[in-house]
Amino acid sequence: MSSPVDFRPVILAGGSGTRFWPRSRRAHAKQVLALDGERSMIQQTVERLKPLANADRAWVITNEYLADEIAEQLSTVPAQQIIQEPVARNTAPACGLAAFLIERENPDAVLGIFPSDHVIGDEPRFLKALQRGIELAGAGENIVVLGIEPTRPETGYGYIETGDYSGDGGALHVRRFTEKPNQNRAEEFVAAGNYFWNSGMFLWSARTLANAVREHLPETAPLLEAIAAAYGTPKFTEVFHKLYPKCENISVDYAVLEPRSAKGEHLSRLFCLPAEFAWNDLGSWASLYEYQLESRLRGDGDGNVSDTDGHLAIDAVNNYIYSPHKFVALVGVENLVIVDTEDALLIVHRDRSQDVGKIVKELGISGHDELI
Repeated sequence: MSSPVDFRPVILAGGSGTRFWPRSRRAHAKQVLALDGERSMIQQTVERLKPLANADRAWVITNEYLADEIAEQLSTVPAQQIIQEPVARNTAPACGLAAFLIERENPDAVLGIFPSDHVIGDEPRFLKALQRGIELAGAGENIVVLGIEPTRPETGYGYIETGDYSGDGGALHVRRFTEKPNQNRAEEFVAAGNYFWNSGMFLWSARTLANAVREHLPETAPLLEAIAAAYGTPKFTEVFHKLYPKCENISVDYAVLEPRSAKGEHLSRLFCLPAEFAWNDLGSWASLYEYQLESRLRGDGDGNVSDTDGHLAIDAVNNYIYSPHKFVALVGVENLVIVDTEDALLIVHRDRSQDVGKIVKELGISGHDELI
């Protein structure tokens, strides 16, 4: 499969993955871990895009802690296309910088923005949807987001409210983006039938995104343009470190997509392409447990999922165990996450797994940097 459009994947890999502590550390975060197979999350991300874009067309935006590990794992991605942010500034500056860099080479190139740590099932359907999205994004000043049909009233995801069909390969006009709703609103969204989960996967031409950043982030855009202008010169690192911290710390959803949707569904040029492939945003130990259980990868019949050589469960149900070096015995416990590494042991109720990031914060406050 190949695309006639100049397609450039942009992989966002700057997160610290604190909710997967203690496996995830600052220099070995979630995106470089092999959480559901032998290859890391970022390796799987690049690999599944190869039918549409070889790895040498990809760009990666990451941080100084992960850049060396990512370069080693993605040896076919040119080193100069693995960009190290000097500070974290959320997704709008990261996406904007990629747009300004690629715009200088080919303004008509279609950028695909992809998180580095998502699980995609049924890759042929994924590629088919992506191909439709690339064609739509390359046909004008269109912005395309891949939407996931919700299977439950999830409060941890953003939602896309859609309007009528656009006539462009099944794409729907976008009415509004809504960030993580409470339980009641999430239930209303699912019942309404015209809401989709925001997958965080976007498609737009370099020109379209660059112009959107110029329009909606007028103070940040000149900084990013100056950084892009210095790319490939001896002054790039100096300019990058000086200007990037001055960029606004904001997500691309808030900075670009929400203001665009406010123009109205037929004027915004915002489209949602409903996805028919399986998708999982592995955001916590609980979501990894649920994914592996649903995939029947490592379940034991009592709902216990084990990433270990062996475990024994007596009257113990619905637990997740990661212990590559020790046999684990469970008696009379349920709904626990147990993660054992060489220097740390985590035990948390699955319902509280979103709070694991608080441990990392407390470790930093107490000076335990060796555990971070």
